[in-house]
Amino acid sequence: MPHRILLCRSLHPAGMAVLQARTDLDIVALHDPPVEQFHQHLSSADAVLCWLERVDRAALAAAPRLKVVSRYGVGFDTVDIPACTERDIPVMVTNGANDLSVAEHAMMLMLAVARRAVEHDRHVKGGGWWSSMNPGMVDLAGRSVLVVGYGRIGSRVANYCRAFQMKVMVMDPGFHPARIAADGFIPARDFHAALAQADVVTLHCPLSPATHHLMDEAAFAALKPGAILVNTARGPIVSQPALVAALGAGRLQGVGLDVLEVEPSDAANPLFALPNVVVSPHNAASTEEGLARMARQAAQNILDVLDGRRDPAFMVNAELARQ
Repeated sequence: MPHRILLCRSLHPAGMAVLQARTDLDIVALHDPPVEQFHQHLSSADAVLCWLERVDRAALAAAPRLKVVSRYGVGFDTVDIPACTERDIPVMVTNGANDLSVAEHAMMLMLAVARRAVEHDRHVKGGGWWSSMNPGMVDLAGRSVLVVGYGRIGSRVANYCRAFQMKVMVMDPGFHPARIAADGFIPARDFHAALAQADVVTLHCPLSPATHHLMDEAAFAALKPGAILVNTARGPIVSQPALVAALGAGRLQGVGLDVLEVEPSDAANPLFALPNVVVSPHNAASTEEGLARMARQAAQNILDVLDGRRDPAFMVNAELARQ
């Protein structure tokens, strides 16, 4: 009997090629299914490849045959990890597939805000040209950046910032300060003290209870006036009301966001009316190359688990690999 693979959206051809090379699979492709349809199809699925669909206890209850959850990306806040672990279901992510793409995107947002690229683009396309002898742009070189999260993406961004001749501070409780210092960066131990020194803050930490609303009213109050904030991690790491208030008070040079606290957002979002906010639709990883890498790895993760190979390098609940 073939393994039934449930795809929740269209998969990049590079990933489909990995799956279609097998003759023992029954592939069912949905297109951003509503919850009821998602649960209905889970009832016969041996594996699911999901994007932002929620795999919670209700979904697992509808999936008696499920053997693996594969995420198209590295985030897993939409998956109930303890519930999957109780069911002996590995949760797989595409570690290493999108690091470069997201890190480049973070730098793009940082530069776009520093150089007011979107504002100037709109001004010129609207028939304008130079409107002031002070266009409000700043250099990155010589400025201090606080990189929050020193995983695969954060460490890349730290190195990119160093190449821009920035003073790089790194904060991540998962890394010993000596390790960060050995890499040539400044370990930050006190978050609010580091915010007070930062001209730029770029977020690369996972969403967890400890990081939910990490950037809250107190954090924005501690942040150096005129700083730039970049978030390519998860939207709820930043409190949107606190961010709107800080922007309204003129405390920030600007903000670059690939993620929002509520996604997707409607046009009434107060952030969208502000000229110094640059937003992309949670697509930092979605370069042609990044999509191909994630698709291949997400597909291979499914095949490995179904074939009895649980690679802990790609497992969120890696303890299951040792059972």
